Amino acid sequence: MSFSILGTGKAVPDYILTNDELATIVETNDEWIRTRTGIEERRICKDETITELCVKAAKEALDDAGITAEQLDLIICSTMRGENLTPSQGCMIQKEIGAKCPAFDLNAACSGFIYALDVADGYFVRKKVKYVLVVSMDNLSNITNWKDRSTCVLFGDGGAAAVLGEGDDLLAIHLTAAGNDEVLRIPHGENSSPFYEHKPEPALLQMMGNDVYKFAVTAMPEGIRTVVEEAGLQQSDVNWVIPHQANIRIINTAAAKLDIPRERFFCNINHYGNTSSGSVPIALHEASQAGLLKKGDIIALCAFGGGLTTGSCIIRWCK
Repeated sequence: MSFSILGTGKAVPDYILTNDELATIVETNDEWIRTRTGIEERRICKDETITELCVKAAKEALDDAGITAEQLDLIICSTMRGENLTPSQGCMIQKEIGAKCPAFDLNAACSGFIYALDVADGYFVRKKVKYVLVVSMDNLSNITNWKDRSTCVLFGDGGAAAVLGEGDDLLAIHLTAAGNDEVLRIPHGENSSPFYEHKPEPALLQMMGNDVYKFAVTAMPEGIRTVVEEAGLQQSDVNWVIPHQANIRIINTAAAKLDIPRERFFCNINHYGNTSSGSVPIALHEASQAGLLKKGDIIALCAFGGGLTTGSCIIRWCK
């Protein structure tokens, strides 16, 4: 027993920040961003809160799955930073949609959605649940250094949700972590304790782009090879790869190392940039809504992120 994905939903802010507008607040230009990242625009929170986006994605996923919030047995929210330290973002989702089940948050940065799938799988294996809601949502604009042109061009806000039900469509899943606070980190920020003797750093994203690139172009193909083998498949059996949308050059380089045609890699980075844990489920939802995913298709999901973490899995599409 594992699970099947019964429904998906997406929520992104209304405001679209284009490369041209971004060039008015930091020294950059559209051609420089597009050629190096593949990003043309990203969504940025203005009026929306992360709770509102989570709830919108959750309700859409529930409608798509054809179940009600009252039927949920568990809610997992993958996010780097919810609206509050406590209550958890998962609990706020539970409140707003009218669910009555346990709920909690999980932080594995950009690998969060796949980490959450693995956690949910454990509940299904133990027969503790019938329906699980996974919501992956990040609001990176509030922790982006908008004076750093090497990073602020990369990120956007938004995420997506998936309803999981009993089934046998998770064929393999593999997670890794390698503790590293030099390549990618976001400090906690202010410390109100009068006894704290260290100077707190601003809660702004810090990233060594070249090191992340080197890590990603190795980790992504390795993760896909691992889960394809664990599922007892060949790479040629994979109908679609849904990769983390961090940088088009990373996706292209990783694809070149695999025996999977590049046209089977779904990409929407041009519209959203890097939305952290929201990246893979947004892409999964959009591929589904576009009619690209057919019942029985073999889909590889893969992501990498701060931690450093990676997550890869093979699922059979059941919708």
